[in-house]
Amino acid sequence: MEKRRETEGGGELARLPEECVALVLSHTSPRDSCMSALVSSAFLSAANSDDLWERFLPSDYAAILSRAVHPVEYSSKKQLYIRLCDSILLDDGKVVRPSTAYPHLIS
Repeated sequence: MEKRRETEGGGELARLPEECVALVLSHTSPRDSCMSALVSSAFLSAANSDDLWERFLPSDYAAILSRAVHPVEYSSKKQLYIRLCDSILLDDGKVVRPSTAYPHLIS
C-alpha cells in the first residue's frame, strides 16, 4: 500500500480549502476558534477569516454600530467581535453589555 504524502505544516489538513475549515470552526466557540489557530497554518488562516467571525457576530450588529455614541473602529470582523465584547454606549444613553444583551459573545 502506498503511503500518502503529507504537505508541509499541517499534513492533510493543509489541503482543505479555507472555507471548509472556517465552516467547521463556526460550529465551535470563538475561544475554540482562536485556539485552533495553533494547529496549522490552514487553521490560522481560517481562524482569522472574516467569513468565520461574521458567523459569531449578532445578526443585528450593524444596527448596534449605527446607534453607538462613539464610532466603533475595526479592521476585521474578528476585531469587531472583540470590540463588541466591550461595553458600548448607545444613543439613548444605554450601555450594551455582552453578558446581558448578547451572552453568546462571551464563550
